[in-house]
Parts: sequence; C-alpha cells; structure tokens
Amino acid sequence: MPRFSVIVPAYKVQAYLPECLDSVLSQSYTDLELIAVDDCSPDACGAIIDEYAARDTRVKAVHLDGNRGLGRARNAGLAEASGDYLLFLDSDDTFTPGALRAVADRLEETGDPDVLVFDYARTYWDGRTVRNQLAAELTQEGPARFRTADRPGLLRVLMVAWNKAYRREFVLAGGFTFPPGYYEDTPWTFPVLLTAGSIATLDRVCVHYRQRRQGSILGTTSRRHFDLFEQYDRVFAYVGERPELDHWRPELFRRMLDHFEVVFTRPGRLPRGSHGEFLRRARAHYRRHHVQGARLRPRHVLLRFGLHRTFRALRRAAAVRRWALRCAVRSGRTLRSGALLLHYRIQLRLPLRPDRAVFAARAGRGDPAALEEAFRAHAPHVRTAWVVRPGREGAAPPGPRRLTPGTAAYWSALARSRYLVTDAGFEGMLRKRAGQVFVQTHQGTPLGHAGLDLLERPAAARDTDFAELMRCVDRWDHVLSGNRHATLTWERVHPGRYTTLEYGLPRNDVLQRATADDVARLRASLGVPEGAVAVLYAPAHRDHVRTQRPLLDLERVLRRLGPRFVVLARTPVPVRGTRIVDVSGHPDPAALCLAADVLLTDYAPVMFDYAGLDRPIVLHTEDWAAYEAARGVYLDLRAFPPGAVARSEDELIDVFAAGRWCGPRAARLRAAFRERFCPWD
Repeated sequence: MPRFSVIVPAYKVQAYLPECLDSVLSQSYTDLELIAVDDCSPDACGAIIDEYAARDTRVKAVHLDGNRGLGRARNAGLAEASGDYLLFLDSDDTFTPGALRAVADRLEETGDPDVLVFDYARTYWDGRTVRNQLAAELTQEGPARFRTADRPGLLRVLMVAWNKAYRREFVLAGGFTFPPGYYEDTPWTFPVLLTAGSIATLDRVCVHYRQRRQGSILGTTSRRHFDLFEQYDRVFAYVGERPELDHWRPELFRRMLDHFEVVFTRPGRLPRGSHGEFLRRARAHYRRHHVQGARLRPRHVLLRFGLHRTFRALRRAAAVRRWALRCAVRSGRTLRSGALLLHYRIQLRLPLRPDRAVFAARAGRGDPAALEEAFRAHAPHVRTAWVVRPGREGAAPPGPRRLTPGTAAYWSALARSRYLVTDAGFEGMLRKRAGQVFVQTHQGTPLGHAGLDLLERPAAARDTDFAELMRCVDRWDHVLSGNRHATLTWERVHPGRYTTLEYGLPRNDVLQRATADDVARLRASLGVPEGAVAVLYAPAHRDHVRTQRPLLDLERVLRRLGPRFVVLARTPVPVRGTRIVDVSGHPDPAALCLAADVLLTDYAPVMFDYAGLDRPIVLHTEDWAAYEAARGVYLDLRAFPPGAVARSEDELIDVFAAGRWCGPRAARLRAAFRERFCPWD
C-alpha cells in the first residue's frame, strides 16, 4: 500500500498535463501512486495518460465513458485509491520540487492527522509567483495537532481540495465525495474541516496554482456559476443534520456571502444580463440561511437587499477607470494620425463584409499564402487582400489585392473583412469585431522557444512586449498545427480560448502534389545543372549574435566534395560563389525544398517541412550549446535527429564524402522523425 494516492482529473488540458504529471513522478519521495483520470477529454489527455502509464508502473490510468465534470472525475479516482493519504492535484497545476517529502515528514511529525493543510502560490503567465496572502494562518503558534474550532481562521484559506492531504480512512468513514457542478470544492472542504478530529499545517508552498489567462472553468462566462447556490445549500444541509456543528452557521454564512460577492464582481464570469438574477438568488439565500447575530460587512447589505443597480454602477465606474488607463497608455503608439483614427472608427461601425479576407506573412509566403490560394480556388466569391510591407513587394503572391500598412485602405480592410489570416500578427490597435474569424498559422513546427517561454530568454526575446502578445492571442479563433508536439507547445506558450486545427500545414500540400516535371522546372529556373546534387543550405537565425554570417565556409565544402554538388544558399546574409546559388531572397521556401536533393540545416524549422518529402536531411550542430543557452530548445536534435549529424565543418564534409548523408541509418532516422512530426502531411 503506497503512502500517497495523488488523484489528477484531466479535461482539455493537453498543453499542461505533461508538466503536471512530471511534477508528481519526479518527486524525491517516491512511495506514491498517481491516479490520472481522463474525463472523456476531446483532446490528447487520454493518450498522454496512457503514455505515462506505459512508462511508469506508479501511474494508474482511468478513462471515463463520458464527461462527468471535475467532482465526479475526482470521485472516480478516489474509488481507485489505495494510499494512506489522498492528495488532489488539478491537471494544470504542479507540485513544487520536494513537496511530497515535506508532506510525508510533517505527517510523521504530527502523528498522522486526519487532514494536513499546506501552502500554495499563484503562478502567472508573465513569470510572477505570488504566495498565498493568508499564509500566516498556517504558522500560528499552538499545538501541532488541532481542530478547526481551535483555529477558525483556517476557514479563510482558499476553500479548495488540492491544498490538503487527507487520511483515506477518515474520508471513507465520513462518506465524503464531490458533488456535480461548478464550485464542487465548497461542499467537500467545509464538511471535511469541520468534522476532522485532528488537523495539522505545513508552512511550505507545495503547489503552484496556475492562473490561466483563458480557458479555466471558473474564469469562463457561463450560467454554471449559478451552481454556487446549490453547493452552499449542500453545506448548510450537512450542518443541519449534525447539531454539534450548528455553532458554525454564522461563520459559514459570512463565507457564503463573501463567495457570492466574488462571483458577482469578477468580470467575465456571469453572462450578460444575468447579474440581476444572480443578486435575486443571492438575496433568497441570504434570507434562507441568515443567522441572527452574525457579524456582517457593510457590502453584505447589498446582497441582502439585492441592490443590483448599485453594484452595476460601481462596476461601470471601475470599467471607466480601466478604459481611461488603457487609452492613456496606448495613445500615440499607433494610428497617430487623427484622420486615420477617425477613419478606422467609422469603418468599425459599418457592417462586416463576409466576402472579404486579409492575409499577411512575416517573411515569404508560408501558410497564409497557401490558404489564400485555397480561398481563390474553393471560395472564389471571397475577395482576398495581401498586406505588403515596404521593401517586401517581391514576397507577395501574385493573386490578391495589395494593402500597404498604415493606409486608409489597410484599416478599412482590417475593420470590415470577415477573415483575418496571418503567421505573425496585425497592428496592436486592431480591434477584433464580433463575427470576424482570426486564423493564426504560425511559422511551422517550433524547435526554439517561443511565446511565453521567451520570458526567460532575454537574448531571444529582445524587445518583445509580452502583454501585447497576450492581447494578440486573445483575438485568435483558430491556430494551425502540423503535429502533436506543435499543438502542445502552442497551447502552452500562447494560452487562449482558440481552437487548434490539427490537419497539417497548408504550405506543405504543394510538397505532396508536385510532379517530377514540376521539380525539373523549378531546378532549371534556379540554375541547377542536370544531374547535380542540389543541397539546400538553410541555417536558423541566431538571436544571440549580431552578425548572421554562416558558420560554414561553403566554397571550401564544395571544393572538398567535388563538382557534383551545388548549394542553394538560403542564408540571413547573401552568400555567392562557385556552384553557390543565392536564394536568400526567394519568396517561396516550398519551391526550394522541391528543388533540393538534400537539406543542410542546423536548427531551422524548415527541417520539419522538408521531412515530409522523405529526402535526406543533414544537421550541422557546431554551436548547439550556444544556441540552446540563448534561445532554448524543445527537442534535442542530437538525440532524435532527422538524419546524419555533423558537429564541425570537417565532420560535415566526411558525412557527404562517405555517403552517410543518404545511407540506410539516415533513412531510418528520417522515417522515425517523419512519423513524429509529419503525421498529417
């Protein structure tokens, strides 16, 4: 029998679940079982749980046949538990290192109490970690073991299930289970704390409580927040059946009113138009559970009389203050021309045009261009436009109308077009309207760190405004993904409410459709001699260096390899020489991939696209340590490469000279790489 049973319910948290499970299994204290409950999640949670169960015998996978909700998923895990103590962990939160060792030691010190309460800290997307403001309740002097009556202030600590360890025999004897609905922790936690024969505390942060910007259940606008009333009815019913607990009614009454106030005043919880109904329900509960002599705060009077208009006036005043601050901060940043600003505001008041679409790409054409072409082929009634920045005219596809940033036509298109498609972003002052569809394609499969992971990589982040980045994420409706790795990464580093479309990358369709004649024409247009081996050299951009000159002496490499080889050089700085074709300004990377016989790269995402062709890939990883330190990477390409790996220029020459670049081992590595990263192409 293990000491701990850690129960983790999972539903639509595929981006966070691996980190959560790892935080449990990597604990220095190992006498545990991890019961991971797939609450019929529509994403990859079930598959992730099964993968962990296959790797670690301590993991028990439980799959529910329907979505039951957090409370019932916890109950399903509880039914499978065999440990001395139960701990619950939400699947987007994590245990801190050493947490379970500290819990085990404290339980031993205090003689195995019924409940051990430990501390937590909130973690935010911008890297902040803020400890529980009521941590002092865990450090009061007195007996190591006590009852709630000895320290009633403990009821002020966040009423959740996951900041405690519960003796399983106590839970079973008390018949404690979680009810359905939102706020299921409330009718679990109050009865548990009020009836526990012995409680102890641990003054240590054991859980990092992730403050998700979007997507958390309690942060979602829904009528399910009305479940709170029924949950408190359950609490008072429990107390009503036990006369010995009757003296707790005044405290529970105050806690209930505070909870009602939090739900009512938090922006975005209650649907529009439902605040009056919520206050009426709150007033009814006030009267139903009111206790004579209960000490109340002045604001509780508003709940007593259901003064909806007063609450609404206070909320509007706060909203006006927030709006004024935003305007003060943003004024003068963009749309400096008063005439353009007025023009944009007028356009925003005009109807959307369902037959208009705007496309933009940071460099080259990529997925936005592929989608634009698909629009013209399959939805010819939609008029498309392409954002062309000065100096990038050659990168624009030939079909769509061209828009210049900052012009009246540009802002009209952004204000009134139904579809907005980009692999980067539009202007920060863009206001996404109801009915607009924003598609973020990204720029391929992520290898180097991206999004919020760059908070810890200042050399790579440079001047990134992460708050602005998160505002951009809030506009997204759909995000494209080429593989499961990309899905999990994008959803974690760009937290939002968008839907991930796991259908592969549109820009790679041409790689699968191209014929031998198409390839021959492309090679001829680039000047590749017939019978030559065309090597596409495409190194990654290095954020940590000022000059972007290639690490390879391409002319020396070609001299050593002989006249059979030709290099197509797609480098940040143009490179020219004998048998070197400069394609750094070529607008279509897919065409270059088709023309090449082999890809030579280091850390560029193009390797994931090229792998779909099932042609050889060679990696040159001479400065891997520096790149990893500056940018951060999600994959160790040296351990899981798509082909032969060279750690120096001489090794690279030897790889080609000896034929290892296209040998059987390279083919096996490439096949495994394709299976993982090109499943839908």
